[in-house]
Amino acid sequence: MRKTLALLIALTLPLLLLISCGKNQPDKDTGKKGDSGSKYITIKGSDTMVHLVSSWAEAFMLRSPSAEVSVTGGGSGTGIAALLNGTTDICAASREIKANERELASQKSINPVEITVARDGIAVVVHPDNPVSELTMAQMKSIFTGSSTSWADFGGSDEKIDILSRESNSGTFIFFQEMVLEKEDYTQSARLLPATSAIIQSVSSDTSTIGYVGLGYALDAKDKVKIIRVKTDESSQSVMPSEKTVRSGEYPIARPLLFYTNGDASGSVKEFIDFCLSAEGQKIVSDTGYVPLG
Repeated sequence: MRKTLALLIALTLPLLLLISCGKNQPDKDTGKKGDSGSKYITIKGSDTMVHLVSSWAEAFMLRSPSAEVSVTGGGSGTGIAALLNGTTDICAASREIKANERELASQKSINPVEITVARDGIAVVVHPDNPVSELTMAQMKSIFTGSSTSWADFGGSDEKIDILSRESNSGTFIFFQEMVLEKEDYTQSARLLPATSAIIQSVSSDTSTIGYVGLGYALDAKDKVKIIRVKTDESSQSVMPSEKTVRSGEYPIARPLLFYTNGDASGSVKEFIDFCLSAEGQKIVSDTGYVPLG
């Protein structure tokens, strides 16, 4: 009997020690601090904001070596869904949260708090060889709803217009639909692409295409695409999207870029957001082709 008891103790003790040690390990999945003092922050959402948020994350981690920031895209809708499901610390969104999403959040006892972190202009882009250089808001609406189908209608070649759009879970898709299409549906012939980079790639390789992307992406593409100058109406002057024209309100297709948190941010999440809003963080906004708040 004594031999059996001694054997049980010998077998059980290592297991208890293993469990005890395991409790002291950092829990990265929940973002909690462990004994290592690491800070794990997850950010999900807008593809438009991925470049900007990644730049913020890199700079923040250099300042705070114990911090680890994970940034993923998928669209504003994906980010908001992750916030409501409790699978992200910060949702990055290029559109405001919808009424039905707020209602769902309330049902789940989630309190989405909105923080404006930057501004963005939406650039309409075509192939560099396309002779069309400016369009009115009404003309763009006619193109993206399918009322106009040939570039010849706008001073271009007699070529069918190939329309590119983001997918419906994208905040840019929704914003462009509301601002330019006046909430009408995109033409069924529009090709819905999963990422902004795919639109840039397609436009740069096909003279018949037209698409819309965040200003930062259009500027980064340089001579691979041509940015269309936009006129509010036939009698107004055409305006090129830029930091100056977005901030002044001259450029009509512009919007705020947002973070959402569940309740007021605290701890390392607040530290990260405060960094994004700081002078250093807002300089990164400008450096990456977006429009700073100040």
